[in-house]
Amino acid sequence: MLDYVDLEADLGPEERLIRDTTREFVDERIRPEIAAHYEAGTFPTELIPEMGEMGFYAPNLEGYGLPNVSETAYGVLMQELEACDSGLRSMASVQGALVMYPIHAFGSEAQKERWLPALGDGDAVGCFGLTEPEHGSNPAGMETAAERDGDGYVLDGSKTWITNAPIADVAVVWARDRSHEDDPVRGFLVETDRDGVSTNEITEKLSLRASITGEIGLNDVYVPEGNVLPDVSGMKGPLSCLTQARYGIAWGAVGAARDCFETARAYATDREQFGGPIARYQLQQEKLAEMATAITLAQLLAYRLADLKERGDLRPQHVSMAKRNNVRTARDQARVAREILGGNGITTDYSPMRHMANMETVYTYEGTHDIHTLILGEDLTGIPAYS
Repeated sequence: MLDYVDLEADLGPEERLIRDTTREFVDERIRPEIAAHYEAGTFPTELIPEMGEMGFYAPNLEGYGLPNVSETAYGVLMQELEACDSGLRSMASVQGALVMYPIHAFGSEAQKERWLPALGDGDAVGCFGLTEPEHGSNPAGMETAAERDGDGYVLDGSKTWITNAPIADVAVVWARDRSHEDDPVRGFLVETDRDGVSTNEITEKLSLRASITGEIGLNDVYVPEGNVLPDVSGMKGPLSCLTQARYGIAWGAVGAARDCFETARAYATDREQFGGPIARYQLQQEKLAEMATAITLAQLLAYRLADLKERGDLRPQHVSMAKRNNVRTARDQARVAREILGGNGITTDYSPMRHMANMETVYTYEGTHDIHTLILGEDLTGIPAYS
């Protein structure tokens, strides 16, 4: 696999083991069927518990049966999952970074005991309810509301573009607490079998098809006080979760880009035209050289993020730069790989066009490319451009 400057030479034994076992699992259990799932618009849900057994869900957290692996190990895991398909990484990323992380960071002991082992094992599935039909890039404008009602709250509102929603057992829903004067944003653990909860699937997608996406409808849904995340209030809660997830995306995008490169390189060396492999032509070699360089730079950024995260120096703006750059790189290199494959590249026999379509979603979700540009612009100039 492409590792031009030998970054993987510095991986420790545990990190190598996670890389190798994840790659083997993906190659044997998922890759042979992923194109069929993409065409059908389905996710291999039967593998969710097996992915839990493999430790794919929030392995960088500690306690409650979680292994507390290094941030590099977690990144390598996300890389290997997305090398297969973005839908696979999205499922694990949402389960871990957007559901288990907020429970681990902000939840009560009872909430942690109830949900973290089940989610970690894949016995339960979670989803993250932040985006609304009218509030995507500006989540602070959310209209979903929670009103105090006796010993609990009643929630009303809707969320959309929610990965895992139609198969989720619990949703981490962010809503404005209308019982307080300043309407703070609070996190609520909402079991999806409660009265008034609906989780309709979004179909007819042209991207991220091997992923289950849906909506969360909340119509007078009662949740007890014990379902409120007690240790966070305000936008810090959901935004800190997104920082965790975007870190995984920055790594995962490298995996997708690397898979595109490896597919294109293998094709170029095998495909013969005019009496020899097309890899002998300067135009094709230039494409491969540019691809390898761009992907290597993305790898370097991901590894640096891991170092910063491990020592507690990672800032959300660092993650914005990496998410923005690495997803753009994967999106661009998938297109170049498809060019090298020629007409054959538009079929499901090859992965680059599937990756290219998936990257259109990844380019947009968890902060659009433009929004991350503005985040960096504000950090560099001290001047916000949002208003």
